[in-house]
Amino acid sequence: MSNAVSALEGAEFNGFAEVREIGLQGMITLRGDLGSKAMAGAVKSATGLKLPELRRIEQAEGQAVAWMSPDELLVMVPYEDVQKTLVALDKALKGTHYMAVDVSDARAVFQVTGPAAGDVIAKLAPIDMGALATGEIRRSRLAQIPAAFWLVGDDTVSGTVQVVCFRSVAQYGFDLLKTAAENGTEVGFLA
Repeated sequence: MSNAVSALEGAEFNGFAEVREIGLQGMITLRGDLGSKAMAGAVKSATGLKLPELRRIEQAEGQAVAWMSPDELLVMVPYEDVQKTLVALDKALKGTHYMAVDVSDARAVFQVTGPAAGDVIAKLAPIDMGALATGEIRRSRLAQIPAAFWLVGDDTVSGTVQVVCFRSVAQYGFDLLKTAAENGTEVGFLA
């Protein structure tokens, strides 16, 4: 059996913000009726978290559940817990129409940290980072690649932004974030 490795094996860059790949992250795409009691119960039993509302993310103790579309969630758990979480979801959703797929190895996850982390994202995505509140998730583009991102912590202007993109474009995504975080390119938009 081979050892799992993340897309960029923990690549890091330090500029006016720190950019780093966080390593392996368990991720499950869960599709179904998000308004059903069965789905709410399944998510709660598998993760301990409630269903997120529209464009929201619920986070606690290394787990998260993110709203991705009207019938899709992204369930994030420790990498080693994916199979047990899939079993729990399958058990709780038995007899309903749903799909739960392990997409952990198809994604890359980055964190952008520092007082100007929001500026890094604002330079790449058509999002008002100053209006993005903790607990909100956005699906958009970073330059030419699709990505999702959200704030980690309580500060909407500084702190940490987590970014998820496809593994196939991980190096390009990292390079975009790195270039946006280079010293001397600060814009101070959110300061």
